[in-house]
Amino acid sequence: MKYFQVAQGVWGMKLFFVNVYVIANRKSFSKGWVLVDTGPEGSANKIITMAESIFGKGTQPAAIILTHGHSDHSGSVKQLLKYWDVPVYAHELEIPYLTGVSSYPPADPSVGHGLLSLLSVFFRKNPISLADKVKSIDMNEGIAELPEWKVIGTPGHSPGHISLFLPLNTTLIAGDALATTHAESVVAILGNVKSLSGPPMYMTTDWQAAEESVNKIAALEPRIIAAGHGPVLRGRDVKEPLQHLSSRFKETAVPSSGRYVNAPAGADENGTYYVPPFAVSNKFKAGAVVLGAVMGFMIARYSRGYNSKY
Repeated sequence: MKYFQVAQGVWGMKLFFVNVYVIANRKSFSKGWVLVDTGPEGSANKIITMAESIFGKGTQPAAIILTHGHSDHSGSVKQLLKYWDVPVYAHELEIPYLTGVSSYPPADPSVGHGLLSLLSVFFRKNPISLADKVKSIDMNEGIAELPEWKVIGTPGHSPGHISLFLPLNTTLIAGDALATTHAESVVAILGNVKSLSGPPMYMTTDWQAAEESVNKIAALEPRIIAAGHGPVLRGRDVKEPLQHLSSRFKETAVPSSGRYVNAPAGADENGTYYVPPFAVSNKFKAGAVVLGAVMGFMIARYSRGYNSKY
């Protein structure tokens, strides 16, 4: 189990293709620390081990904060709550997806740009139910368990997506408001390839809101960016690339075609109320053929290996 330091009092850990973060309260030690996002399902033991290696045996956070409720960011929250009796915070517009009320809009595998886009059809979109454990974030007051950090509304990738910003050293925990690698590419994800990019295309359902969120992030002028997907970026890897992403968002971040490119999904405090129709493009058909060939090859290779043992 490996974890990495983001900034003073901030650590992260990569769980296959998504990052989770731990933040210690520098001045308010009585408030302890918080966990930001919980990774995919089955990650709880790794997260607990990480926390105990930093803060000591038996530690637990003051709270869990979810940047949003997509399965790769909330997958282990219910398992963690069996160990930790703590509140979970999320934006009001994410609450329906965390209380069993509504499903997210479906992923968009037609956006292309990598194998993960095609695999996104297998990602869970059904809600989980945290009941009264989940609390809505007061966007004016912030989160009491994390007093030095500002909560920034960064919707687009999901309706109530939030980011966390520490003005003291301009550290941004961005969730999926943007990525620090090509989030659609398995090679880039597994290789931890640095590249400041837009939000993961295959799960972003409102591109206009996503652009406005990146503009808001650029205006903060962060010097450190820790995203949900990709390595931590600092200094010169942040400043010019972020300005470029903000000024040329449509050209660099928005896919040329896709379900949500011309019409966003609709959502409110009750969850998803509109999903635009899915149109199968030639690019998607070609990608599906490639995915089928890759999966067929992997299954055949596994079968040969399995049969050779018996």
